[in-house]
Amino acid sequence: MGRLATPLGILAAVTAAFTYVGTVDPNDPGHYPVCPLLKLTGVFCPGCGGLRSAHAFIHGDLGAAFSANAVATTGYFLFAAVWVLWLVRAWRGRPLRIGLAPAWWWGIGALLLIFTVVRNLPFGSALAP
Repeated sequence: MGRLATPLGILAAVTAAFTYVGTVDPNDPGHYPVCPLLKLTGVFCPGCGGLRSAHAFIHGDLGAAFSANAVATTGYFLFAAVWVLWLVRAWRGRPLRIGLAPAWWWGIGALLLIFTVVRNLPFGSALAP
């Protein structure tokens, strides 16, 4: 059971965080800090809307979750898939090794950059939180 401690501990931490965000609505002002980039520049960062996305996701409103932050919502599903893989591998006594080539990391960075730029342009306002 010791080999399952880390993935189960991560699940407990993520569950606690999502429970908090599900309980304390980020749509009500004053509960969470404002994004510093948005506050200083008026530009949405790739994470802007992430808390609202998590809140909607927890309440089962996938449309609102994607509308608040499509990248974050996609990340929730990706996290769940990787976590299940991690748990299965830990159960079998095998380590989780995800080796992404540098090209993948550059691609992920490029997608986040494109998402950020597009959501801040008039034609990409549907991606803005």
